[in-house]
Amino acid sequence: MHYVSAEQALQIIQSGQRVFVHGSASTPVFMLQQLAKQAPRLRDVELISISLYGDVTVDKPEYSPSFRFNSLFVSGSIRKAVNEGYADYVPVFLSEIPELFKRGILPLDVAIVQVSEPDTHGYCSLGTSVDIARSAVNNARHIIAQVNPQVPRTHGDGMVHISSFHAMVRHESPLQEMPYADELSAAELQIGKRVAELTEDRSTLQMGIGSIPDAVLRCLHQHKDLGVHTEMFSDGLVDLLEKGVVNNRFKKIHPGKTVTAFALGTRRLYDFVDDNPAIAFLDIDYVNDASVIRRNNRVVAINSAIELDITGQVCADSIGTQHYSGVGGQMDFMRGAALSEGGKPILALTARTARGIPRIVPMLKPGAGVVTTRAHVHYVVTEYGTAFLFGKNLRERAKALIAIAHPADREALERACFERFKAF
Repeated sequence: MHYVSAEQALQIIQSGQRVFVHGSASTPVFMLQQLAKQAPRLRDVELISISLYGDVTVDKPEYSPSFRFNSLFVSGSIRKAVNEGYADYVPVFLSEIPELFKRGILPLDVAIVQVSEPDTHGYCSLGTSVDIARSAVNNARHIIAQVNPQVPRTHGDGMVHISSFHAMVRHESPLQEMPYADELSAAELQIGKRVAELTEDRSTLQMGIGSIPDAVLRCLHQHKDLGVHTEMFSDGLVDLLEKGVVNNRFKKIHPGKTVTAFALGTRRLYDFVDDNPAIAFLDIDYVNDASVIRRNNRVVAINSAIELDITGQVCADSIGTQHYSGVGGQMDFMRGAALSEGGKPILALTARTARGIPRIVPMLKPGAGVVTTRAHVHYVVTEYGTAFLFGKNLRERAKALIAIAHPADREALERACFERFKAF
């Protein structure tokens, strides 16, 4: 086993190449900081990633002649770069990103990944983020591995033999963490209770990141025999697994196992998934495939939005023309849950933002991206109630959504509804 310096390893990267960067908790911050030092010799290197966390350095404008992110999901680390024009954003379903690599639509010259130490057989683990990294490793011409003893060894699709690596750099550093919400607002807790009421025993859960999914998880402790098939695994699931509330007994596929594509949270979470055979980290084109998701019964998919118009169109990736996140896996699971027997695709959001801006609006902001169409939206939950939109016409949808909007917003929404539909 031969380790080299980061400087030596990064000599593999040449001007004009496309380089995949491992994401989420596995963001190789050290390697990106070392890459920044090589800016003088490089030009027009395209960096491909989903969510990045930490100070990635190479996103700063002074490095733009050398490096440019072409992001498949806009996370906080590169949001400024995208919105100021020295990085780009590709709208794409999370489930379809591996196809970009496999079919050569975005051919990869190099992949930089962060992995666990090799086991006695020479296998490293992609750790907390198998997601699209599995496909990147399978399809990149060269692979640079940062071997980090703090990366958990996870079970599933993330095993990579050291013979696959063209360079290995040993560097120990903490994984990126996402704090678990200790304090939740009354509105968030009310939403959590409403979603928990919609969730039957023996349901299979999918949920994303943030205070509302955390609130839902806190309200599920009296449920029984829940399963999990989700793109993201967060701290809130650990207590439910340890209590046996989540046991995956009644899932149709992968019974007895929690299925996920990546984990993002605190060190407690990363220690929990380390060498845990009950957690399967699988390739995102399988986890997020609607035809796979639907095979479990009673799939409850819980997602959120930036804003929602009165017909049910969902903007989840931008604030007007300002890019905030990405398409991600929302549609994958909203559709998969809808097709599941007894499934419930749920959109959960506070009626207003923390700054008091309405989320249920007559029309989306100019330039806003529609991530989930109105035809795909079934349940919408706010702290003021639950609206069921499936099968309702546009006017009926508007009335149902106005009923769960913030009380101070309802009169204006009613006027907008009347102007649009000539009736209310």
